[in-house]
Amino acid sequence: MKSFTRGVRAFGAFWWDFLIGDTPELFAATLVIVGLALILRHQRDVAIVVLPVAAVLFLIASTLRGRRGSSGTS
Repeated sequence: MKSFTRGVRAFGAFWWDFLIGDTPELFAATLVIVGLALILRHQRDVAIVVLPVAAVLFLIASTLRGRRGSSGTS
């Protein structure tokens, strides 16, 4: 039973590191964009505008956060 528990923990740790890793905000942004896509699946014209705008906004926010965090490490 102990080896099974250790295996399950290792499996969970792998997926946590693979999906979330160093940038949990990108994982959350991906979930939001996929959720928006599901909500807007029947309104194609709106989705064509909203989804790319949301992706660009999340990428800009992530970039600004990254630049702010690494500004003192030059």
